[in-house]
Amino acid sequence: GGKDANFGNVGVRKETERCLSQTEVEKEAWKLLRGAVVNYCGFPVGTVAANDPGDTQTLNYDQVFIRDFVPSAYAFMLDGEGEIVRNFLLHTLQLQSWEKTVDCHSPGPGLMPASFKVKSAPLEGNDGSFEEFLDPDFGGSAIGRVSPVDSGLWWIILLRAYGKLTGDYTLQERIDVQTGIKLILKLCLADGFDMFPTLLVTDGSCMVDRRMGIHGHPLEIQALFYSALRCAREMLIVNDGTKSLVTAVNNRLSALSFHIREYYWVDIKKINEIYRYNTEEYSADATNKFNIYPEQIPTWLVDWIPDKGGYFIGNLQPAHMDFRFFTLGNLWAVISSLGNQEQNEGVMTLIEEKWDDLVANMPLKIC
Repeated sequence: GGKDANFGNVGVRKETERCLSQTEVEKEAWKLLRGAVVNYCGFPVGTVAANDPGDTQTLNYDQVFIRDFVPSAYAFMLDGEGEIVRNFLLHTLQLQSWEKTVDCHSPGPGLMPASFKVKSAPLEGNDGSFEEFLDPDFGGSAIGRVSPVDSGLWWIILLRAYGKLTGDYTLQERIDVQTGIKLILKLCLADGFDMFPTLLVTDGSCMVDRRMGIHGHPLEIQALFYSALRCAREMLIVNDGTKSLVTAVNNRLSALSFHIREYYWVDIKKINEIYRYNTEEYSADATNKFNIYPEQIPTWLVDWIPDKGGYFIGNLQPAHMDFRFFTLGNLWAVISSLGNQEQNEGVMTLIEEKWDDLVANMPLKIC
């Protein structure tokens, strides 16, 4: 309060008022968050995705979603409550790749459910007692029936955060947990037809779980993939059985970061480069590697992008760039150092320059 020293206690009083009002808001937030906790066999295992008293039809929002619980988990751990997060990690691990199928087709080993619900069934013998069980959803009841690619990635990231924030590293060293990490990695690093280091996913298999043309190699999944690979590398116990997996993780990390930094980054300089692209180029030394057509650059982009700063585009596929700004993918690229120093600062500069479009009077827009 040095500045306000001449004005009596005005500065101090304002600060006190701010703290009090903040505490009220915080109190309300904690009350709502604690009211959303889901218990299983008497222990907390997560929070429901949404809890609207005025909602007559809850749809599947009364379930514990892996992605939705992550921010709640961080709040709990920062408040010194690790138990709910530990329970959540272990119970979702037990649900990993259940024999649940969509139209007789089973998920690959390692797939984590999008969400789960606590249900109860009557015990045998009619004495009226029930037992609780967890019912996972692997996308069978999701919009578009898409399986979640991000659940396993979030699970690894949260497991790493749990160890770092609580100091309890015994959880990640358990054999079942190590196996869970390996299964997720093997699912993500499996060889297929795809030639890019990015992770190939079907439309809507991420946070935006409905059709928005988010398929191929969307930024959000790549940023989470990069983050999960880094976390897994820190947690995997290296022995003869995991040596080749660790090598695969390291190779993928460097290829992935190069690919995203090189081909997903857009600023005014890059846009001018794309305008000069030739198309239908053969040979290894082609400049326009993905055969992007310059006329694809939307008119809004040229008017919108500031002279300073830039961002990672939403998606890159052969002959197609998705120039939409996806917030989670960009911010997670900054958090995980997927972007280089200059790009990370560029994203923050862009958000500042375009504050009215991206933030305005509400929390940051998803897209």
